[in-house]
Amino acid sequence: MLIAIDGPAGAGKSTVARALARELGYGYLDSGAMYRCVALLSLEHAGQPPAELAGAAKMEMQLASPSAAPRVLLDGRDVTEAIRAPEVSEAASRVAADPDVRRVLVAKQRALLAAGDWVAEGRDVGTVVAPQAELKIFLTADALERARRRAAELGADVQVVLAEQAMRDERDITREHGPLRPAPGAVTLDTTGLGVDQVVERIAALALACTPSS
Repeated sequence: MLIAIDGPAGAGKSTVARALARELGYGYLDSGAMYRCVALLSLEHAGQPPAELAGAAKMEMQLASPSAAPRVLLDGRDVTEAIRAPEVSEAASRVAADPDVRRVLVAKQRALLAAGDWVAEGRDVGTVVAPQAELKIFLTADALERARRRAAELGADVQVVLAEQAMRDERDITREHGPLRPAPGAVTLDTTGLGVDQVVERIAALALACTPSS
């Protein structure tokens, strides 16, 4: 079974998707981390086309203990922290708008999701990467709450994060390739005021309802 979870930054996609994958025993794919990996490579190899870097790179996500975040490996090195740096976040937003990069990474993502059970999250998983997913979820939340969550995660000022979030949302929603929007047939869940366990419970129940009875 494939569960696709999309939504804007701060809606809780990563936290929920990781917890859900562990709960169900599924594989976990963070498509956004793949774009961050390409962004990191593009900063390290200035002048080389990002799509070439994306095509040559090997990216892996490893779920660790339930209390730990997954480790992201890029060509064998652990870049879990490096890809969360502010300059990489900014570069990732630009890289994600590159149609050549998107073509390469979408192909990689589809190859990964072709076999087995997965929880995949990002901004265009249900609309572009895997529109055939048995369950598609669009997570959202109040803009200020999303900014508060992000600020707490980054140790940043809420108002600064809110302003940056607004610009990123606009860029994600209006970009030509893979714009952020709910996929056809997606269930929209507003996570404002909800705990991770509550959201995971709701999605797990929806997944159970999608599973054919034996």
